[in-house]
Amino acid sequence: MHAEETIREMIRSHPDVRGTANDALIRCIEACWACAQACTACADACLGEDMVDHLRQCIRLDLDCADVCLATGALASRRTGANEAVLASQLGTCALACSECAAECERHAGHHAHCRICAEACRACERACNDAVRTVAH
Repeated sequence: MHAEETIREMIRSHPDVRGTANDALIRCIEACWACAQACTACADACLGEDMVDHLRQCIRLDLDCADVCLATGALASRRTGANEAVLASQLGTCALACSECAAECERHAGHHAHCRICAEACRACERACNDAVRTVAH
């Protein structure tokens, strides 16, 4: 089973969901996990570059974005009870973190493939968070 299928099946199997899942939120969870991995790997790759001092801000934003994405994916995965206002706020925060990280990585994308890949993952997660927030009652 692929990670996406596992996420979807886990949420659908939750007793409070009863088989009905918010597809935009599931896509957001998937994008958050993928973005966190890309950002972590990009930060590590930046540390391996010869001119690492020029990538300090990129590394910082990569790590911040990875942490925010992990937290967002976790909050979005919880279906017991409700905390929609916090979830909506977290989705907005995640979209912002992804936007900032993507912009920084795009500055380096011409020289570093890892920054290009990370920027793409960040932009995808930003879109997914913006799509998901519209489906959350707040």
